Amino acid sequence: MKMLIAMIQPHKLEVVKQALIEHEFIGITVSDVQGFGRQKGRVELYRGAEYLYDYVPKVKLEIAVEAARLPLLVDVLTHAAKTGKIGDGKIFITSLDQAHRIRSGEIGPEAL
Repeated sequence: MKMLIAMIQPHKLEVVKQALIEHEFIGITVSDVQGFGRQKGRVELYRGAEYLYDYVPKVKLEIAVEAARLPLLVDVLTHAAKTGKIGDGKIFITSLDQAHRIRSGEIGPEAL
């Protein structure tokens, strides 16, 4: 099992969600986060004055998946979230040692 963590642009969330549903990926955790990378924040004008916002809003997705389905998940997520501009986001993948379904007591891939 693997855990995929993705940072994407907030306006792409619904597109990504629909793409995941179409490919039968269920179970996603979504968090509003902020940070910076190559974008280095943004400048906005308010009443004629410039303000620098160091942190850029993003959406963090966490998806547990069976290792065999991981390449498809990465492909679906990459195509759905891509705009081709700086700040599209990142995908991180880690090993997932165990998963437990609290309600039924299932363990491992069956718990996903």
